[in-house]
Amino acid sequence: MKASEIRELSPEERHHKMNELTEALFNLRFQHEIGQLENPKRIQQTRRDIARIRTIIRETASLKNEN
Repeated sequence: MKASEIRELSPEERHHKMNELTEALFNLRFQHEIGQLENPKRIQQTRRDIARIRTIIRETASLKNEN
């Protein structure tokens, strides 16, 4: 997911997407441990998507606090 796509989402949608990705990351880790994960790179990709969302949430929160 690109940063520009995340910025287009509403704050509620961002939090919802972050919760979805956090749950997906848990499932990916579980699949990895039991040997069912076909593409281990998806774990890294999901972690980066979560980090992007958190960064944009923090950016928008700091901009609101400055005004």
